[in-house]
Amino acid sequence: MKKIAMFTMGTRGDVQPYIILSRALMNSGFDVILGSHPCWRSLIESYGVHFEPVGPDIDIEAEAAAIRGKSSNAALSMIRCMNFIMKIIRDSSKEVYELCKGKDLIIVTHSKMGAVEAGVLGIPTVDVSLQTEMIPEKNKPVSFKDRIIGKMIGRQIDKPFNKIRRQYGLGPMKNGDELRSDKLNLIPISKYVVERSPYWEDINILTGYWYGEEPEYIPDSKLSDFIEAGEKPAILALGAMSFEDRADKAKLDMFVNAFQKTGCRAVIQGFQKTLQDYDLPDTVIACGNVPHSWLFRQGSFVIHHCGFGTTAASIIYGIPSIPVPHVLDQLGFAMQLEKCGVATTHIDAKDLSEEKIVKAIEEMKKDCHIKKHNAEMISEKIRTEGGVDEAVRQIIRITGETDLRKQFR
Repeated sequence: MKKIAMFTMGTRGDVQPYIILSRALMNSGFDVILGSHPCWRSLIESYGVHFEPVGPDIDIEAEAAAIRGKSSNAALSMIRCMNFIMKIIRDSSKEVYELCKGKDLIIVTHSKMGAVEAGVLGIPTVDVSLQTEMIPEKNKPVSFKDRIIGKMIGRQIDKPFNKIRRQYGLGPMKNGDELRSDKLNLIPISKYVVERSPYWEDINILTGYWYGEEPEYIPDSKLSDFIEAGEKPAILALGAMSFEDRADKAKLDMFVNAFQKTGCRAVIQGFQKTLQDYDLPDTVIACGNVPHSWLFRQGSFVIHHCGFGTTAASIIYGIPSIPVPHVLDQLGFAMQLEKCGVATTHIDAKDLSEEKIVKAIEEMKKDCHIKKHNAEMISEKIRTEGGVDEAVRQIIRITGETDLRKQFR
């Protein structure tokens, strides 16, 4: 039985794809460990996946919210969050190194955790990329100017990993290729959402989204009664962007007032601090921690921040979107949804207002049936891809694994 390790840091959306992949690999006969923040132990183990704690025992979503709250500038907030996560990754390197020992393969997640450590130990790697913009287009003609700019950006990206390399007596990388697998890069996005670049190398594989059956969720009677009491509600699910360092009544007011003005019933996920002393109208309910695999099936449309996981869930479960991206990568995912015809024009979080939310809801209501049809059509196509099974097949191919305990589903 071949042994695999993978490590990821960040919010639930940064962890969820690797839980699904880990379980699929385990079902196919691999011995897998998934390392992440200690706060994710119960989530990961609820899927039957072998969890290993890595890094400090903190509430990562609360910590990220506190960092974001210190700046009104979205770009600066993103940089601060990234620096915070990168410090955890750097400080966790020795733990990762020890967990990598004896493994046959390291799956290097989008956080790049384990790439340096696998190199030191001589263990082959497979990469995962969530943002197609970050995949090198090595076959594309590039001007001298663009090449210089690319190198300057690359040096900044490589800096944190060069600090990890110094822990093992290694010099700085000549370029970021030393972090990348030369065997396989898995992209867990559907070909019906993103086109494959003609300039990518053959090792870059669009597998389709990674999802599967989740632990059974049974809503409480208050939520189920609300869902059944009228037309399908709007879903407000801003993910990690709605985890608050402090109460933000003005922001929640925007959404609640917009729902009332447009006659929408709504389910709100997040805003825990604000909701502690907030009186919601009878047409709006707070739901707390509910899996998107259940929640999105109950709604008419979803207003979300366009994190990778939420974007994927909206398409997988066939629900139209009102995108409210907060940072650069989320803007990219918002544009994917708009291009697919399943979303309204996005609202930049920095420009959020009650007026813009009302306008977006009215736009959604005007042609929701078209966006819903498009979302359902793409969802049906996605289900034919078998994204996580394709990922496992690719991993088996490059590892030469033939002694499988179980057949694919």
